Amino acid sequence: MPSVKAALSKPFAKYIAKRIKKWASKPAETQLKVFNNLIADAKYTAFGKDHQFNSIKTYQDFKPKVPIRDYEALRPYVERVVKGEEDILWKGKPIYFAKTSGTTSGAKYIPITKESMPTHVEAARNAILMYIHETGNSKFVDGKMIFLQGSPILEEKNGIKLGRLSGIVAHYVPKYLQKNRMPSLKTNCIDDWETKVEAIVEETINEDMSIISGIPSWVQMYFEKLIEKKNKKVGDIFKNFNLFIFGGVNYEPYRAKFENLIGRKVDSIELYPASEGFFAFQDKQDEKGMLLQLNSGIFYEFVKADDFFNENPERITIADVELGVNYVMIISTTAGLWAYNIGDTVEFTSLKPYRVIVSGRIKHFISAFGEHVIGKEVEQALKEATENTSISVNEFTVAPQINPEEGLPYHEWLIEFENEPKNEKDFIKNLETSLQQQNSYYFDLITGKVLQPLKITKIKKDGFQTYMKSIGKLGGQNKIPRLSNDRKIADTIWQLHLTK
Repeated sequence: MPSVKAALSKPFAKYIAKRIKKWASKPAETQLKVFNNLIADAKYTAFGKDHQFNSIKTYQDFKPKVPIRDYEALRPYVERVVKGEEDILWKGKPIYFAKTSGTTSGAKYIPITKESMPTHVEAARNAILMYIHETGNSKFVDGKMIFLQGSPILEEKNGIKLGRLSGIVAHYVPKYLQKNRMPSLKTNCIDDWETKVEAIVEETINEDMSIISGIPSWVQMYFEKLIEKKNKKVGDIFKNFNLFIFGGVNYEPYRAKFENLIGRKVDSIELYPASEGFFAFQDKQDEKGMLLQLNSGIFYEFVKADDFFNENPERITIADVELGVNYVMIISTTAGLWAYNIGDTVEFTSLKPYRVIVSGRIKHFISAFGEHVIGKEVEQALKEATENTSISVNEFTVAPQINPEEGLPYHEWLIEFENEPKNEKDFIKNLETSLQQQNSYYFDLITGKVLQPLKITKIKKDGFQTYMKSIGKLGGQNKIPRLSNDRKIADTIWQLHLTK
């Protein structure tokens, strides 16, 4: 018999699905309303005054007055907010800063306001409710749920609390889920990731886990430690585990490995959360892509990735996007980010409603020779090369080898295999074929004898974890870039854990 909680979740899920359908069916109207509200609410802030918000009536007025900025360009305003000044980027003060580690700029402080915080919580909740509405499955709400996340311990800076986004969100888990939620607060507060995972295993190994959530690479570590302890598949340890919720990276490179670790298939929900906003979630099990959150206080603009580094690239709204084009996503939000480049690239998989996949990072690509290979392409190539085979990959990254000891330059794939290919030549050929089919520039460089076909370097077991630990980024929301345009990551991994 389902509990009262499980029974009540279905009519609530139906109600939420109806509300979502209402705004999703009016995308341009929904976004225009968000845009107008943002401009009106920030008119008297320092940023609003500096950028003449009082004279902005339309999106066409907005574009020339508010240039695209990344964190570095917005930093002078953010620093004033961090110092405790009010009405700078958004009215009043933020209630939190999500602290992230920037690769070039040191720590970043992303403001979260009383207007933006609820959108993070609602989107995560709605993702689960849409799954219940679609599948009718609500039994899992009676089981235990685990969210592998950062520490909920928050610091304070000039009266504003700060921490990792996942740690901040941990304070907003609804009361009706608190009883079922794991791990304990004490365990969640452990800083060292390996110690934390060991503690989580001890706490959960004898529980009835029904939902497991986190970044796939770190959930994988948790699964492997469970199997080590019990000598059973995860699906046998947790008989009622039937829903995996993930975000941060593409799940496809991990899917075969996870099904092997679990011992069966489980449903999954993909999320697209970031410190800057909760942008999308998977709303259908049988549809590719995630529903873009058009009604969450975020106004979206898009720039074609191929044009992004031009002097004056064209900026468009949701109304003018096309399917299958690689766009840089630009946001303006109720947290006071304006025409802000978060660094992600997305592609639309559907325009009715608007669904996206994350195709990569605008700075994570290989174009050492003009090929402009992106994250989605290397992930797709790996998926095709391992499909219907026994090959299993734990982690990988790709880098250009510009000055090889002999022969032409090439792309080097550093791969940590769980199960190696029986025929490495065939595996490389399949990777190579897929990449050439997806990327005409890469094809031309190979056939034009500018590049030679890719090469594989096998990395020892846990080599990528060792690398992440060496740079102080093991666990949490940190993940390995799928590809880089230089050899910084590749050379460090070579030095740490190389198997020939």
